[in-house]
Amino acid sequence: MGSRYRRRSNFRDDWTAARATAGVSGDVHFHDLRHTGNTLASSAGASTRELMTRMGHSTSRAALIYQHMTSDRDQHIAGKLGEMIRQARQARPEEPSGT
Repeated sequence: MGSRYRRRSNFRDDWTAARATAGVSGDVHFHDLRHTGNTLASSAGASTRELMTRMGHSTSRAALIYQHMTSDRDQHIAGKLGEMIRQARQARPEEPSGT
């Protein structure tokens, strides 16, 4: 009866076959899937704690690596800040200019 776990000695062959079946370049390593998955999870809004749980880490150090700033997220943050400024300006009466 075989083990239900993959052995390091035969995993490379399985990974090579899976890559070929999927049409993925030989430059893609298995660990790249982990990086991509965690980067996408971060972009989807996963918190540091959620990333830590997904990766099985007890500290935030590794999770922070995956919380890259994306241009979409940066634009979202800038839009929210702009909206906060507009609301603050509308809430207060115009002050006369000191000039």
